[in-house]
Amino acid sequence: MTRSAPDEHREAGLVERQLARRRLALADAWDLTDEIVLIGAGSPITIPGRRDLTYPFHAHLEYLYLADRERPGGVLVFDPDEGWNEFVVLITRAERLWEGAEESDPAGATAIDELPGWLAKRKDRRVALLGAPIDAAPEHAEALSDELRRHLNHVRRAKDELELQRMRRAEGATAAGFARLVELIEPGRTERALQIELEAEFFRHGADGVAFDTIVAGGANSAVLHFPPTDRRLQAGELVLVDAGAEYRGYDSDITRTYPVAGDFTSEQRELFGIVERAGEEATTRCLPRTEFRDIHRSAQLVIADGLADFGLLRGRAEDLVENEAVSVFFPHGVGHLVGLGVRDAGEALPGRARDEFPPLRVDLPLLPGYVTTIEPGIYLVPALLHDAEFREKNRDDVNWDKAEAMIGFGGIRIENNVLVTEDGYEVLTADVPRSRQ
Repeated sequence: MTRSAPDEHREAGLVERQLARRRLALADAWDLTDEIVLIGAGSPITIPGRRDLTYPFHAHLEYLYLADRERPGGVLVFDPDEGWNEFVVLITRAERLWEGAEESDPAGATAIDELPGWLAKRKDRRVALLGAPIDAAPEHAEALSDELRRHLNHVRRAKDELELQRMRRAEGATAAGFARLVELIEPGRTERALQIELEAEFFRHGADGVAFDTIVAGGANSAVLHFPPTDRRLQAGELVLVDAGAEYRGYDSDITRTYPVAGDFTSEQRELFGIVERAGEEATTRCLPRTEFRDIHRSAQLVIADGLADFGLLRGRAEDLVENEAVSVFFPHGVGHLVGLGVRDAGEALPGRARDEFPPLRVDLPLLPGYVTTIEPGIYLVPALLHDAEFREKNRDDVNWDKAEAMIGFGGIRIENNVLVTEDGYEVLTADVPRSRQ
């Protein structure tokens, strides 16, 4: 899809305004007096043994958020006395020849060769280092860097107008890919063939990349949380789990759907799918301002524990099965993570909240308006967990191990959506992604 010149002009103006807002908000949050901050974009990484070939370059997300530029080698600096400045690697003739690089360097930027002189004038001041490592950087204060990163994460988490605009572009491309995918699922089709068509549709609808390595897993393969597609052919009577997302300008969608290969669920599949669906709905309704993410995870655990007790895989009260982690034998991951600029956005556990638990949560903080989170409960029959001696001993009375053993090969079910927390509720950004094959 080609954009008109007025559209590009409007976006350029929006980018400029939002970058200014982000930098101002961050400077206010940092409230520095004499310290200076360096934020590195990073450099291309050579592929071992491939001579001059490199992995695709992606700027460090902390740099990208504040510069909106994927240019390698850049360093964004902040001095509370002078504000922001950007040092860049000047475009070379070879880059213009081989890569079609821009004809001019970014307006207002300074050549990277001048960074050592800039630092020398400030040699007695404390330095915080964010983003990617910087070759010219002096010794930095690690504790200060950690503190400033927490402030940056907080500023980054609430999505602004530009970010939501880009996320919706990514969500639209993802929805188009899944709409095409459901037309192609059938016995005999390979996991790899589905991946190819899914990703091609992402690009046809405006994506400029994939958010992460696409997961397409049929049958028993769907019990592996991050399963790469293979040439295995799908079979009637089994499920296929697809976890994928498009990327646009660094902003990601992250969707999981589980479909019956032959079009209809077996009774067993339908019952377990219904439990996962209810858990997702319950967790989604709790994505409200100031709700603790841990409480959202627990709400999904309770629904799954109750459902699996009725199904016969667990024994006992839902609250007890959650408390003693028995439900985690079948729901072995967190209910979600923040998503946006990168598939794992600026989520973290707030200071003092780190816990030794299974599964460990990627996010442990209250949600606020503007945050976007995945909600992705699941039920898995994972041989590695079902045969784990520690799990067996700890949950010997809570799990129907004979029934679980008999179901090895079933695979897994997960349903995942991206949910925006609003001022007075929530919005499911991925509501248009097909949930069934009808």
